[in-house]
Amino acid sequence: MSQFRARPPAIPTTLVDDAVVRIIRWDFEPGADTGVHTHGLGYVVVPMTDCDFLIEEEDGSERRAHVAKGAAYRREAGTTHNVVNGGTQPMSFIEIEYK
Repeated sequence: MSQFRARPPAIPTTLVDDAVVRIIRWDFEPGADTGVHTHGLGYVVVPMTDCDFLIEEEDGSERRAHVAKGAAYRREAGTTHNVVNGGTQPMSFIEIEYK
């Protein structure tokens, strides 16, 4: 993971956090990241903008993915990674964790 480069933080805004779901909007300036984290819950991501993801994996590998605005996807609990805006434009997505 890229612990040697200082990056601005992505900005999380909790929209809902109840007994059923946690919904967070994530806003990233170019180059911003979430920091390394592990998802304790399964989740769905819904891009609010086109997103140029740079994903830094737990094993040190990196991958890039372009996900179009509105193209939702889901992942299982247990994922560990750092999410970076690898593009040149601000990006935003909604993350829905199911409890």
